[in-house]
Amino acid sequence: MQNGELILRDVHVTAAPAWWPPAPGWWWLAVALLALAVFGLWWRHRRRQRQLAWERHFDAIVAAVHGAQAVAAASELLRRASRRARAGTDALEGEDWLRFLDGEEGGHDFSAGVGRILLDGPFRPDVDDGQLQAFVPLARVKFLQLMAGRR
Repeated sequence: MQNGELILRDVHVTAAPAWWPPAPGWWWLAVALLALAVFGLWWRHRRRQRQLAWERHFDAIVAAVHGAQAVAAASELLRRASRRARAGTDALEGEDWLRFLDGEEGGHDFSAGVGRILLDGPFRPDVDDGQLQAFVPLARVKFLQLMAGRR
């Protein structure tokens, strides 16, 4: 410092931070995303296992009986599933019951199709095998929809 002059040194810029290892916030974000992905996979697996259990339950109940008893068993399963989907629907009768089973998507498989067997099929002395073969898959699909909460 001579004559009141300051000696200034040049500004030194620090080196840019390295990209590795990342800051702790990035680690937390990675852990949160990983946990979210694991939870999503677990939830999907759980839903699939529940769906398979419902399928096995329906198939076992209906396969254990024949003819009119199979229609009655499918009808009982549909009523139980409908109660789960929306309270009070298991008490519907006749055409109202069939319209409920048709759902809101506008199909007529129950009210004007194979599903009409629900009206008198459980009370018949015998049910045609062709009708039964067409009805059981329809009832199974509707049962699974109702159990999953879809109408």
